[in-house]
Amino acid sequence: MSRQIGPKLLPPPELVEALLSRDNFLIATHVNPDGDAIGSCLALSDALNSLGKKCVLLDKHPIPAQYLFLPGQDKFETFEAFNASGKKIADFDTLVMVDCNHPDRIGLSTKELIPAIEELKRALAGGMFTVVIDHHQTENGFGNIRWISPETAATGMLVYAAIKKMGVTITQAIAKNIYTAIVTDTGNFRFDNTNAEVFRVAAELIDYGVSSSETYENAFESYSGGRFRLFLGVIGTLWIDGNIAVSTVTTKMFEETSTAADDTEAFVSFPMLMKDIRIAMLIRELKDGTCKVSLRSKGAIDVARVAEQFNGGGHKNAAGCRIEAGVAEAKRMLLEKLREINI
Repeated sequence: MSRQIGPKLLPPPELVEALLSRDNFLIATHVNPDGDAIGSCLALSDALNSLGKKCVLLDKHPIPAQYLFLPGQDKFETFEAFNASGKKIADFDTLVMVDCNHPDRIGLSTKELIPAIEELKRALAGGMFTVVIDHHQTENGFGNIRWISPETAATGMLVYAAIKKMGVTITQAIAKNIYTAIVTDTGNFRFDNTNAEVFRVAAELIDYGVSSSETYENAFESYSGGRFRLFLGVIGTLWIDGNIAVSTVTTKMFEETSTAADDTEAFVSFPMLMKDIRIAMLIRELKDGTCKVSLRSKGAIDVARVAEQFNGGGHKNAAGCRIEAGVAEAKRMLLEKLREINI
């Protein structure tokens, strides 16, 4: 059933060695986790557990409802839950950051005084060993061992390759989590990052018993009534200028629909259904009056260059950032930067 790993998916030997030789892992991913982040973490945790390793999965935010079907999702802990459990960061010798490559992305930049976050900051400052597995094109030098592969469609593919190199038996649960990771970051195989290697890996995962229809239904067709009302409200804010579409979501809209930030996943992409739209932005108002921005583009347009202007990043066709301004000003600033770099 299993085939040889393609040459672009060969993990660094030192990464595999670190995962095999170490025993106590904190596995953390980015705030507001998506299917790639969640599935990749769960698969890696299962693999390490099968080798007798101790793992705790951390995320600043709870798992979004559409991913509660994933096997093992209840193993994730927020930093608050980690505190309440009586665990200590000092009990772990290795931090593995998955689907992100900077500590701020796992929530360490928060102004909230959360003991586990403060403990982790101190541990990292003291030299805690860190492994980074990611596929975003914007990166920095953080981590003792880094495997960052922007040309790979999903971090889940990197994790899958590492698991196979570790000699772990692929279970249906591992396959289901990795398949969901891939489906999420390829838009169910619609995006430009969907190459032959993606289909080869997906086919292999289906051979392990993954249901493609079940995964699609859960990941893409499981809106609650509140989430659908929020979607209608966001579409109602749509503003178009030439080939650029901008939509917004305010804190009031969340309150009126009893929804949260993770309910906006994929909303930014819907304006891209229009033939002439080449760039789409979703500006989400935060409680402190600043904004989180999601950017999408078609073809050669590199929106990561825009995100980088605001200390964000991501991929050429999918990026994000935070802007210290209100919705109207954030929109103005983004459009100005687009013009400056001739997009």
